[in-house]
Amino acid sequence: MVIIGGGLAGGNAAATLRDEGFRGPVVIIGQEPGVPFGRPPLSKTYLRSEEDLQGWYVRPGSWYGDHEVELRSEVVAAVDPAAHTVTLVSGEELGYQRVLIATGGRNRRLKIPGADLNGIHYLRTVSECDAIKQDAVRGRRAVVVGMGFIGCEVAASLTQLGVRVCGVFPGAAPLDRVLGGQVGDVIGRFHRANGVDLLAGDQVAAFEGTERLEAAVTAAGRRIACDFAVAGIGIEPDIPNVGVAQRNGILTDECCRASAPDVYAAGDVANHLHPLFGRIRVEHFNNGEKQGAAAARSMLGSTDPYDYVHSFWSDQYDHKIEYVGHAASWDQFAVRGSVEQGALIGFYLVNGVVAAAVGVDRGGDPELDLSGEMAACARLVSERARPAAALLADERTDLWSLAAHDPLS
Repeated sequence: MVIIGGGLAGGNAAATLRDEGFRGPVVIIGQEPGVPFGRPPLSKTYLRSEEDLQGWYVRPGSWYGDHEVELRSEVVAAVDPAAHTVTLVSGEELGYQRVLIATGGRNRRLKIPGADLNGIHYLRTVSECDAIKQDAVRGRRAVVVGMGFIGCEVAASLTQLGVRVCGVFPGAAPLDRVLGGQVGDVIGRFHRANGVDLLAGDQVAAFEGTERLEAAVTAAGRRIACDFAVAGIGIEPDIPNVGVAQRNGILTDECCRASAPDVYAAGDVANHLHPLFGRIRVEHFNNGEKQGAAAARSMLGSTDPYDYVHSFWSDQYDHKIEYVGHAASWDQFAVRGSVEQGALIGFYLVNGVVAAAVGVDRGGDPELDLSGEMAACARLVSERARPAAALLADERTDLWSLAAHDPLS
């Protein structure tokens, strides 16, 4: 078994192969040195030097040698499904019985004047995070380009480190494209309350400086003096040279199988045919963890579909945002709680069906608190429930009463 990609999905695939009893050779080929780990702390606790990454390792470093899983820091040149071979840039060729592509994504880069100046950062790897930490000195000024999840989390972490932050983004509110305007406004208030200057409806058009960044200039003509910048403008799937069907990632079926025999894909690079949500590509931690494991089971012959009801979370300051389901668009939004006070559950309805829900400061991880509100939301999504919007919004209505099954079934 050859796993291309040494991140969360690849690491969990290798662990699952061994946990499921596979005793043949397993090789993980990754470009980033070290053992597979989860990336959430790179924008949060690791960036703030509050914890190291050991607690986020898929398995301890010694596990790989103990379980005869070979870790190789190499670059893959090509995968040949017909010949069942992986060719490295060094020219070495590896044969495989089955191959998993779990190469993740790569940062989208700014293509504007001055984008190559020193002091402009992206965040994906440990080394990129370490470079930001070096610049994040109390009293300095930073521009955060883009206020999606990475931008919001980095802006919060930098602010907590004493950096003065200005966030520039094209939307009306942070995260409004994903979570909608009402929730975006709530998140925007969180950032402003902590001193972040938000420039909505604008974008950075150029950077200025001699050898190092000195200012960002927006399309609206505002010049923002700064000591460094962090760009969080999304990622694109990092697809190796492989002859399989692709569209916004590697197309897979419900069992993580690509279009060529014995080729599988998982994590950020996989455009998966989900039994509930249709074809989606998901970039969050929980999916990388679970889809890597599901792909490994498929590699071992399982025909169970990967039907995980997606969830993710984001920590910003002392606020927690949780999300279950998947809704790229919606035609109705019902709110339980208070938008004004910032503690709410929002329900995204499509033709009356609960497609997703977001919780802001409502507590209860849906995967740990099996009787909590967000777990109930996950059940409503999985059942494609059609409760009346008024019942969803009514705090007096137990959400579990709107689901067909009780919480621990």
